[in-house]
Amino acid sequence: MIIVTSGHVDHGKTALLKALTGTNTAHLPEEKKRGMTIDLGYAYLPLGESEKILGFIDVPGHEKFLSNMLAGLGGIHYAMLIVAADEGIAAQTKEHLAILHRLQFNKIIVVLTKADRASSTQIDTLIHQIKQNYAFLRGANYFVTSAETGQGIAELCHYLQRLPELADSQKPFRYAIDRVFSVKGAGTVVTGTAFTGAVKINDELYLSTGQKVRVKAIHAQNMPSEQGVAGQRLALNLNVDLDRIPTKRGDWLLQDVPLQPTDRISVQIQAETPLNESQPVHIYHAASRTTGKLTLLQGKNVAENDRTLAEIILDSPLFLAFDDKLIIRSGDAKTLLAGARVLEIDSPKRHKRTEVRLNFLHNLSLSENASQRIALMLQHHAIAAKRLMWVEQLTEKQLNVALTQCGAVRYQDWCFNADYQQEKIQQILTALSAYHEQHNDQLGVSKARLYRMAALNQPENLIDHFIDEMLETGALQQTRGWLHLPAHKIRFTAEEQQYWSNVLNEFEKANGQAVWVRDMANALGTDENSMRNFMYKAGKLGYLTPIVKDRFFLTETIYAYARLIKQIAEEEGKTSVNEVRDRLNFGRKLTVQLMEYFDRIGFLRRKGNNHILRDEDIFDL
Repeated sequence: MIIVTSGHVDHGKTALLKALTGTNTAHLPEEKKRGMTIDLGYAYLPLGESEKILGFIDVPGHEKFLSNMLAGLGGIHYAMLIVAADEGIAAQTKEHLAILHRLQFNKIIVVLTKADRASSTQIDTLIHQIKQNYAFLRGANYFVTSAETGQGIAELCHYLQRLPELADSQKPFRYAIDRVFSVKGAGTVVTGTAFTGAVKINDELYLSTGQKVRVKAIHAQNMPSEQGVAGQRLALNLNVDLDRIPTKRGDWLLQDVPLQPTDRISVQIQAETPLNESQPVHIYHAASRTTGKLTLLQGKNVAENDRTLAEIILDSPLFLAFDDKLIIRSGDAKTLLAGARVLEIDSPKRHKRTEVRLNFLHNLSLSENASQRIALMLQHHAIAAKRLMWVEQLTEKQLNVALTQCGAVRYQDWCFNADYQQEKIQQILTALSAYHEQHNDQLGVSKARLYRMAALNQPENLIDHFIDEMLETGALQQTRGWLHLPAHKIRFTAEEQQYWSNVLNEFEKANGQAVWVRDMANALGTDENSMRNFMYKAGKLGYLTPIVKDRFFLTETIYAYARLIKQIAEEEGKTSVNEVRDRLNFGRKLTVQLMEYFDRIGFLRRKGNNHILRDEDIFDL
């Protein structure tokens, strides 16, 4: 467990920690010379037979080193506010207290130091002032201490030992790097705080930059260990060549390959000062710091201490997940503006203030668990499982449990609910019905074309899955590879069936060539318009296929030519008019008409003088 200590410079944080742990956290020469903490200092307190070790982060108290202080506050649940009994609340105390409050620590412990320099009346008055001025500290625990005399140190230590661990070690490992250095004989070492999960020696992890690394050794809470868990301060020895794979403060170590970092987020903020609709800001997250623009979503202004929804557009993307805590400071980085809680990553660029959007974000802010949030996110959307696991920081098993709890379904990498599936099914049926009305001379469409007609911006493999299920249930039918509605059927009469035999005989005489309507009418001594109507009806039944107006192939011949083209494409990666012409011994005009037909229905795609196989399933028998 890690506890952060915060307070004004010279109020005794470092001395208190030395009294508790025996460690002087002013570890840098410049810090010792100046008598103040510049970077993060660490101290550890073993708790006897329990094998539990408390870790303390002594964060800088001087305004100049505030960014270092903020780097110490990620993934930590408890804080001690240090106030000198003889000086009371000072300038930096107020700012640090505001930051702790905005980061929504589970418990803030108020520790009065230097009690030997103040009377009991001063101390009582100070406690009363703090409770009066800071309502959220009225129920806090107060300890009066002196590093010089030892007053209150044992009581404080006993209380800290009894604090429950709140970090979640069951989630995927997520670790914020705040230092990188080389150790002679060991190599690269990184230090930081484990937000969630657990890590063991020889585990393979991913840097947020994408490279896979291996953990060679672990120090947990300043002790050699076989593993490290959430809530601990960890030093990890990695098999990383810093010259080959640059690693820096602000990077992350993760159990799984991360999503791309986000540069647009929706947040819930609690304002420290009155805010305007849009303003430049500095954003602090774990050991990262960037700039960006804060835009209010629920009004043009927000008053001090009010909560509201907002969007932040980041100048440099960050690796953020739901419920991550941010600190927002002014554009000149001198004033604390607000604390923020991440509700959504990769928020949409448009329609951000609609009633539907604001209700969605409001419901996210009120959600109590991952299952509830996933149910909200899956309204009208299918979302990749990897994305849900990242946003919620879940293992695959935990995701599957959450999906079951909210009544959602997973197919391959896509998660969706019944409403989404029904909505897409209706779009497929509507698109196919409209196609039948507009193209009553066609038996149906290919699966790839139906996807483009009905659900172009949706996951193609998921829509294909829906189509397959519709075929199984009979909501769709497939004839010779073409998808159509069950009611879309055409039949020859007995007289037409006899007439078809004569037409088929003429096609056999053509020996694989296409036949024009007028030539068939002349051959059979029939009126051209009557022949046209008959041949198009045969086309609807799937016996004939028009490649251009009034010019037909037998459909089985089209399939044979399609198989030849597939073979050419598989051998050479492409085909061309000239190659097909030579293989079929056609004239160029007929070959062009045939290839353009294949392009038009989505079987091929033209690229310059070549034709690329686009949907090889269309002509499967």
